[in-house]
Amino acid sequence: MRSRILCATLLASALSFSVPALAQASTPAEKQVVELSSAAISLRSVRGEGNETIKVAELFRQTLIAAGWSEDEIEIVPVDDTAYFIATWKGRNPKLAPIVISAHMDVVDAKPEDWERDPFTPVLEDGYLYGRGASDTKFDAVQAMVAVMELRKSGFVPERNIVIAFSGDEETTMITSKIIAERLKHAKLVLNVDGASGTLDEATGQPAYWSWQGAEKTYADFELEVTNPGGHSSAPRDDNAIAQLSGALVKIGAYRFKPELNDITRDYFTKAAQFEHDPLLAAAMRAFAADPTDKAAIAVLRGNPAFAGKIATTCVPTQVTAGHALNALPQRATANVNCRIFPGHPKDEIMAELAAVAGEPAMTIREINAEYVVTAPASPYDETFVGAVTRALHGAFGEVPVIASQSSGASDSMWYRALGVPSYGASGTFMRDSDDYSHGLNERVPLAYIGRSLEYYRLLLIELSSK
Repeated sequence: MRSRILCATLLASALSFSVPALAQASTPAEKQVVELSSAAISLRSVRGEGNETIKVAELFRQTLIAAGWSEDEIEIVPVDDTAYFIATWKGRNPKLAPIVISAHMDVVDAKPEDWERDPFTPVLEDGYLYGRGASDTKFDAVQAMVAVMELRKSGFVPERNIVIAFSGDEETTMITSKIIAERLKHAKLVLNVDGASGTLDEATGQPAYWSWQGAEKTYADFELEVTNPGGHSSAPRDDNAIAQLSGALVKIGAYRFKPELNDITRDYFTKAAQFEHDPLLAAAMRAFAADPTDKAAIAVLRGNPAFAGKIATTCVPTQVTAGHALNALPQRATANVNCRIFPGHPKDEIMAELAAVAGEPAMTIREINAEYVVTAPASPYDETFVGAVTRALHGAFGEVPVIASQSSGASDSMWYRALGVPSYGASGTFMRDSDDYSHGLNERVPLAYIGRSLEYYRLLLIELSSK
């Protein structure tokens, strides 16, 4: 009874913010996406003290029970200060490998004082839902879940199980991500709905193209450290840990890894260029696809944050800690450099390249949190999957072009791929590149295409779960 009260309370809280958007949500299912997403966003599912990820899972559990799931079809498993969520819709033939819908319930932390709107108070404004998790990735998780609920309500029964599997620490340690993948390593394939797969035209706001994600870059964190004896600040020494590390970080920040292509990114640049309104950017995409050494094309693509990570390995300083007192020479200075490594390069190679670029003899470099990531191959080009998503997209959105892509980030897909389970980025959400504020300030997602997205999932799941 207490969990049902919690669910009702959270939904009621979200409803107080949802009135402006409900005019756009014309069906009960569309309204439920808005309300449930808002309720999830209001929960601060951030690693550490006060982590409310388990409350998000409980919210989802009660929602599914109300839609026909039984208690024994849903698991919420606590892990450290978080939890993961698995809900199974049983198909006719339990011997068939299941279809998995993957997303995550946790979010990157946000400081309210930096935002225009409180990050954990859902705000609906001008056709957008604002809040931490709006685009990464509570809205996407809810939209896919509501689609499954609607499909079950319609009387459809899948041949194979459909499993909703949401991790609880994708943004940090990925412990639950790894556990879920191991538990579901018998799956036929995974539909990862983490982040928008569809791109809206910047000028018109209409669907321009949709990309299925078949590969992603390797995530790595490297700790850089300089240590000194320290001493009194009135007696400066030639060696200063802060100054030495700062010099190394400036070099790393200015360094650019060699641009490169693979079959997936070449296909993406070639096909996506025709939908780019900026003629300079479109020309650069075509030129780079034809020649990855084209300096003019590289300069244009690197100048656009949406494309900089698509053409090469990237490494950026993200955190710095130094010194121990205002009036003392620093004894230690450390920094984290976060890398997203283009497929085909081992992490040791990139670490060695960073050390050479820094050129600081007093600096040490080591990988940290290596157990939280894994290097994984690309998912295979599966005619069954590609055909199904193409038909579903066209059935819901019209003749929208479908393009293969490689993600610049990292997701739960890598754990499935490392175990040989095909995992594909296949979200039904569409958004402008300029609206992508994932991990940043004032994160938001457009609400104009919820109905079509639900139809996309309906068509896709019917086809994939019936074979």
